[in-house]
Amino acid sequence: MSSLRHVQRCLANAQAHHGLNAFISLADRSFLEAAAQKVDSIREPGGPLNGKLIAVKDNICTSDFPTTAASYILKNFNSSYDATVVRRLRESGAIITGKTNLDEFGMGSHSTFSHFGSVKNPHNHHAQQPPSAGGSSGGSAVAVATSQCWASLGTDTGGSVRLPAAYTGTIGFKPSYGLLSRHGVLAYANSLDTVGILARTVSTTRSVFAALNAHDPKDPTSLPPSTRSRIAATTTTTASSSSSAQSPRSLRIGIPTHYNPTELSPSIRTTWHATLARLHALGHTLHAVSLPSTPAALAAYYVLAPAEASSNLAKYDGVRYGTRAAGPDARGGAPGAEGQRGAEAEVLYARTRGEGFGPEVKRRIVLGAYGLSKGARGNYFLQAQRVRRRVQEEFDTVFRVGNPLRMGVGPGELHGGLQTAGQGKDGREGEGVDVLVCPTAPGLPPALDTLRERNPVDAYTNDVFTVPASLVGLPAVSVPVPNADNSSAEGEAFPFVGMQIIGQFGSDDLVLDVAQALEEQIVNDRA
Repeated sequence: MSSLRHVQRCLANAQAHHGLNAFISLADRSFLEAAAQKVDSIREPGGPLNGKLIAVKDNICTSDFPTTAASYILKNFNSSYDATVVRRLRESGAIITGKTNLDEFGMGSHSTFSHFGSVKNPHNHHAQQPPSAGGSSGGSAVAVATSQCWASLGTDTGGSVRLPAAYTGTIGFKPSYGLLSRHGVLAYANSLDTVGILARTVSTTRSVFAALNAHDPKDPTSLPPSTRSRIAATTTTTASSSSSAQSPRSLRIGIPTHYNPTELSPSIRTTWHATLARLHALGHTLHAVSLPSTPAALAAYYVLAPAEASSNLAKYDGVRYGTRAAGPDARGGAPGAEGQRGAEAEVLYARTRGEGFGPEVKRRIVLGAYGLSKGARGNYFLQAQRVRRRVQEEFDTVFRVGNPLRMGVGPGELHGGLQTAGQGKDGREGEGVDVLVCPTAPGLPPALDTLRERNPVDAYTNDVFTVPASLVGLPAVSVPVPNADNSSAEGEAFPFVGMQIIGQFGSDDLVLDVAQALEEQIVNDRA
């Protein structure tokens, strides 16, 4: 297909699905068509991204579109530069089609906390109670699901790429932390934020990932070349073993027993079992693994992420960054010169931030500020950091391959009572698993109307299966598989369920290999 025809088809889909509210801003048709014609005029074939339309989540800076983070406080912000991931897309020949809708500053699980309105799920959206599109990268997922673009970028802090992928029937990939640059990404939680990729196929996901996976000296969290070489050496060693993607019939698939709570939807549980059966039919072996800190991981996340957010969002005060509230700067003040200045500043900031931030952002700022306060820091923030370390140790224990970031640890050495990666209790190698397979979300997409009636904190439980991998920076991908529960009305309304594949740090290619094998098996079953 020519680039011009591809662009015209995407634009037609964007017009047809305008009511889903996937985009905050879109490029002009004339610009996109001219860019596509320019690509078609070049006789020499380009790379896989050449001439392809890619959408970008609106918390990633672009020089030619506003960057609002779906917040009133940034409604007039225009970046003077492209984020590194956007620049690399352009250098690969991709055409940026626009900026997608999201939960404000990436804080939410359903893409409902946006100044520009909620994103709607394209599946069953005409129903009396339309379902959630997931969040916070809901706009990016919907744009891909409805073919308004070839692929899209999102950000994943605790599942914000994988959850909307599960709800919309798309591929949602969160790479290992530090592989993709965060330069130019509006920070929510620095130690968790990861640029992710949404696409309709695993092969498309690979193409975008290959274009973006490079060290960026502008990003202090970007993995340096030395660490990338260590990861490459580790994965090369793995590829030469019997557990590699080159011999996929010998993979050891881990089944996390703590990812099977009583609250798990029957449709999800049935489909999980069917997915494991598919993998077993491909020749993989299934092994139960224990990750007992999983329930505590969610609580730790909602202490750590808001704490970082309260610090990152402090700069949006109407003076340094952000839209300033109208009206006088102050209304009275305490006696004395020092008190007067403090009161004026407090009123100015309070008015601007009160009008500029939505309810969920305010909730998390307050929660984070409390977690960092003198009286609560030891009981909450430091305890959450300990839980995070424990989660990392548990993951390292169950994987066959060691964590390349902790390669200085000797074989069999204990950390807090846990054995190091790939080791059994008696120190023998080869008892770990290659990847974990579990649901992406504990249930099917809830109706948007019901979300308004729920306690906002209840939405946090949607992240219970995605947060653990985010806490320790592991690669994870959500793959849509057929809903095996055809006997219920839910099965008819949602023909797919998101299944998550998690790998050891740096095993991104292996995670995508398993995702592609599962994808191909599903296609073959339908043929």
